[in-house]
Amino acid sequence: MTDDGKSPGHDRLAQQIDFIVEIDKLKKIGRQTWLMDQSRKENDAEHSWHLATMVLVLQEYAKDQNLDLLRILKMVLMHDFVEIDAGDTFTYDDVGALDKAEREQRAADRIFHLLPGDQAVELRQLWGEFEARATPESHYAAALDRLHPILHNYFTQGRAWREHGVTSEMVIARNRHIAEGSPALWEFVQQLVQDAVEKGNLAPYQSLRTKEEKQA
Repeated sequence: MTDDGKSPGHDRLAQQIDFIVEIDKLKKIGRQTWLMDQSRKENDAEHSWHLATMVLVLQEYAKDQNLDLLRILKMVLMHDFVEIDAGDTFTYDDVGALDKAEREQRAADRIFHLLPGDQAVELRQLWGEFEARATPESHYAAALDRLHPILHNYFTQGRAWREHGVTSEMVIARNRHIAEGSPALWEFVQQLVQDAVEKGNLAPYQSLRTKEEKQA
């Protein structure tokens, strides 16, 4: 490194190395999702790796079978880079969601533009495509992004759901767009939700409301 904290070498390579150094911070951004062995919570980098693997393994369940997999892999590997600045906003955090888009837009402008111009434009556009969910590739990517924590919750006996008072109605409402990318996976998710309720690992909406009424 030079005295000003920048990488040595010609401008383009220096910018690319600086970006690579910056995204190492993703490994420190914690999520609310517990590892499946429940030893600790995962970080954003682990989530992105797991998600990229799911893109490859679950491709046969995508609604559109004529997908650009490389484009999707790029999306899921960098979709959470903005959380280096913006932090992770829990899916069911209604307060945090109020300024989430603004925080993440600012972060995208800074982080992606550490790269040389052509790469900055490409990755910034891919991030925007993922967020907009307006293309077949982004539908599939977003579906798996939502499936991932549901799997973790299901296989940890609903640990994060129970910690945050999440109900089955909330899970269904927040994750309906999984069907846009994969009707088959959305059907699977609904089965998981029902089974989690039956096992007592996810609160049904009505029972939670009744409990709160009794405490009032």
